Order: sequence, then structure tokens, then C-alpha cells
Amino acid sequence: MKPTFSTACLNYDAPALTRRGVLQGAACGFGSLAFSAMAAGAGTSRAHHAPKAKRMIFLFMHGGPSQVDTFDPKPELQKRTGERLPFSPAKNLDPTATRQAKLLGSPWEFSQHGESGLPVSSLFPNVARHVDDLCVVRSMQSKGQSHGQAVCMMHTGTDNFVRPSVGSWVSYGLGEENSNLPAFISISPSAGHGGPRNYGSAFLPAKHQATTIGANGKLDKDASFSFLDSKTDPDLQKRKLAFLQEMNREHLERTKHAPVEGVIQSMEMAFKMQSAAPSVIDTKDEPEYIREMYGIGTKETDTYGRQCLLARKFAEAGVRYIQVSTPNVWDQHGNLKAGHEKNSLAADKPIAGLLTDLKQRGLLEDTLVIWGGEFGRTPIVQGSNGRDHNPQGFTWWCAGGGTKGGYAHGATDEFGYYAVENKVHMHDFHATVLHLLGLDHEKLTYRYAGRDFRLTDVYGHVVREMIA
Repeated sequence: MKPTFSTACLNYDAPALTRRGVLQGAACGFGSLAFSAMAAGAGTSRAHHAPKAKRMIFLFMHGGPSQVDTFDPKPELQKRTGERLPFSPAKNLDPTATRQAKLLGSPWEFSQHGESGLPVSSLFPNVARHVDDLCVVRSMQSKGQSHGQAVCMMHTGTDNFVRPSVGSWVSYGLGEENSNLPAFISISPSAGHGGPRNYGSAFLPAKHQATTIGANGKLDKDASFSFLDSKTDPDLQKRKLAFLQEMNREHLERTKHAPVEGVIQSMEMAFKMQSAAPSVIDTKDEPEYIREMYGIGTKETDTYGRQCLLARKFAEAGVRYIQVSTPNVWDQHGNLKAGHEKNSLAADKPIAGLLTDLKQRGLLEDTLVIWGGEFGRTPIVQGSNGRDHNPQGFTWWCAGGGTKGGYAHGATDEFGYYAVENKVHMHDFHATVLHLLGLDHEKLTYRYAGRDFRLTDVYGHVVREMIA
């Protein structure tokens, strides 16, 4: 009986040394040898200009937080709650909401904070203390009235095609800063609304897809990386990997199947990660005051606090793009007050802890932190006490990474429905993020199926007013 792939690896005895074998063993396989020659170290950077940010942390609030209840106060909405919307609501809304179109004021009070005086609702009292570091974009627009469309648009720049995710483009453009860790990490990504394609590499080489930790808002407290039985002798592991990569390379040469090169590179990164990653993902050695700052150990904030602390540790270790996701919890078509209060309680302290920690370590200056959902919520009521999806005008904020602190950009109308001033489409935001990371969105292209593709397709402009 022919042995299985794993059995063959475990029973492998190293042959006599050959020139080819020495080269493969020394570089942990031909893929690493070739790639390290091209990369000249940690990774090939295609940076087009000096960056203001070296890395990015995206705090994805899956489901769509309400802008008029968080960072975009609307006094007129409060005064006229219960009245009919004085203009036409967006198409494709819930028919009941469209027929009644009654305004719903916010249940939360807004107050000004910091030297800038930017207003934040009582949902985010801890984040409000960092308002002078926030660049609040109140005029976001996107494509897609449904979660699936909008999440895909936010992550990949298209609402319906399979395209590389933002993190994959960053990985492709900048390469790894730390050769022992991937350029792109996704912490607890959602299984819904696109799932893996939201952190996938599509037609980019497979090495640029995210390495995921946890799933759907959950994080394994005992997460570990093990490849080729990490407890065995290191020399034996290297021989096993060299054997695997020799078979992969021979397969590539025989079939000319390009994705195999990505497999080769992924295996080599996995081999490196089993040594480098455990110390990064282990939070037990963090001082107690740091853990408390993130809300670790408190029931309501423990889960997201651990995720945010991991984001800081990965940023500090040299990961280029880190995404921290909540599950789809912000989708309050009903019970807006109870839902948003529960969600903000879980996220507010951990996010504030992350900003504090980055700043005290001198990392916020060159780490771009972004907060937002796939869209916002309508200022008109859905049912008796909910809000529907609103990609026509909503709020994101940034901190650090070369953005203006204590600054609000753009505006929605007097009720918070449509973006009306200095509109920022998702393509524009993506162009701006790449610019801050040193990449020109029009030049960062990849040729596939006979044409050049880019994250922003044929759209987008850099929002220079956001840049310090």
C-alpha cells in the first residue's frame, strides 16, 4: 500500500547530501531561495513614496454602527423625531420603513471632548478621551444596500466580484516587515457575508492572503502554531520541509501550475511562524495594568480586549495589516438601544486601550488605526425601534498614521441620511489608506486575465484634507 503524504513525511530518512539538497535545506526549499533572492530580506516593497504609516489596524464593526448615534450628532433629527422625513428615502429599503419614513432621534446624548471639541455620544466614553487623535470622516459612501455587497465592497473594492482584499494588496505592495511573520493577519474574521474572500488574495499570489486567528468574533485563548510537529528536533523538521518543498517544486516544474509557488511560500512562512508567533499571541506575560486597560478579565470586554491586545502585539512585531473583527452584532433593525449599548460596552474600552497602548509605546505615530462598519444606519425608524442599512452617508474614523487629529471631515444632511459635503466614497478611502502607507493606488497594479487590476478599479482619489 502506498503511504499517505503525512506518513511519508514522518518516515522520511534524509538521503546523502547533494548540491541541490544542500541548497534546498539551507533555504528551507527552492521557493524560499528564489523569493529571498528577489525580496532581498523581509519582502519586496513596491512603495511609491515615503510613507506616513508603516502598518494599519482595521477595527471592523460588522453589521453597521449608526452614525447618528455615535460620531455624527444631528440636533434637527432630535427636534423632529416622530415626523416624516421631508425628502425621499433611499431605494431598496424595507418597504414598511419607506412608507412610514418617520424620523427617529438618538437615544444617547452627545457631548464635546478634548481641545478640538469634537462631539461623541455617550456610547463611547472611553474612545471620547482620544478625540484629539481622531480624524472623523462623516461623509462616507459605499456601494451595496445588503451586507454581502457592502462588506465585499469594503474589503475588496468591489461589491460583487472576487478580488484581492485590502490587506492582500498591502502585503503585495509592501511585503513582510518581519520575515518570520506574515504581512497580513485577520483576527476573528466573520464566516458570513463573503467569509474567506474578505481576507483572500484572489488572483494575487496565495502568500498574500491573511493568516487568520480565531473566527467569527471568537478567539481561542490557547491558540498556537504548529507545523510539521513543532516538538520534534529542529533539524528533522528542516529535512521534512525540504522534502515537502522538493516535491512541490517538482510538481510545479511538471505542471506549470502557478499557485503551487504560493503553497511553497506559505509552507515556509508556517514553518517560521511556529517559532515566532507563540510569543506574539501569548498575552499571559503582559503586565496586569495593560490587561486591565484593554478590559481583559471583565466579562463584557474580555473577548474584544484580547483581540485588540493581539493587534498591538502584531503591530509591534512588524505585521503590516491587522484586522480585528466583531461578529455581525451591529445590525439593529430592532431594539437599537439595547443592541448598540451591548456592542459599545464590549468594544469601547478595548479600543481606547489599544489607542492608549499604541501612543505610550510611540507606535501610534506610524500606525494607522481605522474604525468603521460596512455602512451606517438610517435616521428613519424601522419597525418600532430600529434602523435600516444606510450606505448613502455614514461615519468612519482614523487615528495616527499621518492623519489629522481632532478633525472632522465632510458632512451628512441635517438628519444624517445622505453625505452632502466633501463626500468620501469607499474607493477614495482605499486610495487614501494606500497613500498613507506609501503606495499610489493608480500604480499598485497586478496583471491578470489580460489587463491590469487595482484595488480602486478606475476610481478613487486621495483625500488630502485628512492627512496631517
